[in-house]
Amino acid sequence: MSAPAVALHLVLLLLAPPLVLGIAVKVKAWLAGRRGAPLLQPYHDLRKLLGKGTVRGEGTTWVFAAGPLVGLAAVLVAGLLVPLAGGAAPLGFAGDVIAFAALLSLGRFFTMAAALDTGSSFEGMGASREAAFGAFTEPGLFLVLALICLPARSAGLAQAWAARPAGVAWLAHPLYLLAAVVLFVVLLAENARIPIDDPATHLELTMVHEVMVLDHGGPDLAFVLYGEAVKLFVIAALLVHLLLPVPPGGWAGAVALLAGEAAVAGLVGVVEGSVARLRLPRVPGFLIGAAALAAVGVAVLFARGRP
Repeated sequence: MSAPAVALHLVLLLLAPPLVLGIAVKVKAWLAGRRGAPLLQPYHDLRKLLGKGTVRGEGTTWVFAAGPLVGLAAVLVAGLLVPLAGGAAPLGFAGDVIAFAALLSLGRFFTMAAALDTGSSFEGMGASREAAFGAFTEPGLFLVLALICLPARSAGLAQAWAARPAGVAWLAHPLYLLAAVVLFVVLLAENARIPIDDPATHLELTMVHEVMVLDHGGPDLAFVLYGEAVKLFVIAALLVHLLLPVPPGGWAGAVALLAGEAAVAGLVGVVEGSVARLRLPRVPGFLIGAAALAAVGVAVLFARGRP
């Protein structure tokens, strides 16, 4: 990639995620008949948290301190593997889809480890649920990545987008639409959104992700919240490239990406504002169903002899 393309990629990756999160929250508020927080509220929250001091429990170790930092670093590196405004990514390589999924898992692992390091049974409960939901989400993620990459006969995202049909691909290839549906479910699960989890809940017995970060404050909490916004942005970028004809590079690609990200964020807000959260025992079945749907798509690809 050229230096201007890398700079544009970094600007999008570092600055746009809180805005995407703000759009989702705003749309959810509108559907509930409320005005809601300003679109730029996530930026103000991050600035306020970064200006506070860090408070950590006496019984915690370096694991608790490393959790937010490693989680944020993992999703940022994952964002450097995903093409945003162009057809390539700064750190992209032939097998980057495997590294992408591994980095998401690494971030989840350190978030759970930080929660367990507090010694709180409450946060341990959240970590246990997060591990279970993650185990049900990852097969769907890998199968979606297989659906994206098998037609290109490559495990690289740049090669997959290059082999993707021009225009609105899912109109001519329904398997892309199937992959998009499953990827949207993965996006909701990875980002602890309704109907998998509720990021705004305060009901102790139903909390999953939020309960794991209750002891974080100040800059640590800012890293957690920023990491969540970056993860939403990066997975949504995959969804945008899958469904929309994003021009390869330049400001036109950046505008198309941001428009698609806004649409995905709006869809997340619509789902959260119109669908009730699933009961915890029903979440595994929902995630397994999404993975099974992706498995059907992979089976169809092999039946057609495309791989």
